[in-house]
Amino acid sequence: MTLAEVRKRIDALDAKLLKLIDERAAMARDVIAAKGEDRGLPIRTDRESAVLRGLLAQPRSAAGARLVITIWRELMGENLALQDPALNLSVWGGRDPAHVGELARIRFGAAFPMEPAATPEDALAAARRRSGIAVLALDGGQSWWGRLLAEPRLKVFAAMPDLSLDGPISALAVGDVDLEPTGADETFWVTDSARVDQAIEDALSNLGFAARPIAAGGGLKLFGLAGYVQRNDERLARAPGSLTGVIGAAPQPFDL
Repeated sequence: MTLAEVRKRIDALDAKLLKLIDERAAMARDVIAAKGEDRGLPIRTDRESAVLRGLLAQPRSAAGARLVITIWRELMGENLALQDPALNLSVWGGRDPAHVGELARIRFGAAFPMEPAATPEDALAAARRRSGIAVLALDGGQSWWGRLLAEPRLKVFAAMPDLSLDGPISALAVGDVDLEPTGADETFWVTDSARVDQAIEDALSNLGFAARPIAAGGGLKLFGLAGYVQRNDERLARAPGSLTGVIGAAPQPFDL
């Protein structure tokens, strides 16, 4: 094809894409009708994860996985904003606000407003309000995640970055979100045990958990447990520490 023919073909595809995107966006009204009046935050990480993993499993000749994830994260964010126009992000970026803000935008898209939070407490306060989501950095020495032990409504439901090749977890999303297993999850568990990390890992392994340390501060430690673990799992009653508990779970980052 000549360059003019290529551009004409691209223009035709763009028109088709726009029509499909508009049709998809309009489906938000059908989602609202199907859910009825009793609705909390419209975020369903199990559904999102299933859609993305299903798309990534389909054959592609040119579209890279990062492009697929980026486009569908934007589409999902737009759909969420249409379902709940009051949705908003409060972001505490710790020592690198620009980076954490970028992670939040990549994960949730550009459809709803994002405001910086001066402290972790401010971000969590925003998450307590209706339609509020908080994204908080995992900064060394800051143990904001320990506060979730006393707030059963607020749960960790997403980990960032979204892609494993972008590095280790550096921020978590918190909100009043209904959690369901996705088949590829990590559960977040807090303990006040004074044992060294390896001793805690060994104790958890003896109880049937594969665990890894994620953060520590204020006399508390945050561990990741492989898989989806319920808050009332009886095995955790025998885990190290007197102040312990599950504070949420998130789909594992996509491995491209």
